[in-house]
Amino acid sequence: MSLARSKITAQGQISIPAKVRRKLGVGPGSILTWNEEEGHIVVRRAGGYTSKDVHMALFPEGPPKRKTLEELQEGIRKHIRKTHERS
Repeated sequence: MSLARSKITAQGQISIPAKVRRKLGVGPGSILTWNEEEGHIVVRRAGGYTSKDVHMALFPEGPPKRKTLEELQEGIRKHIRKTHERS
């Protein structure tokens, strides 16, 4: 049984029924993605990335080891020397 039905306009636009908008959690200005999966078209709300998503992508094994101020300063010095060394 279908959740809802929409009609396509001559300009190729559709209206998303209120029931579907509520289920997707979308409103004016929301972006939807259309994907083909196993012969079906799937519509999803395009999600933004949370800070937790970014953190997990950068540090999948957990937070990095903390560095001392001296270690940070030495790393900066090495980077500056490498960046500005003459060939």
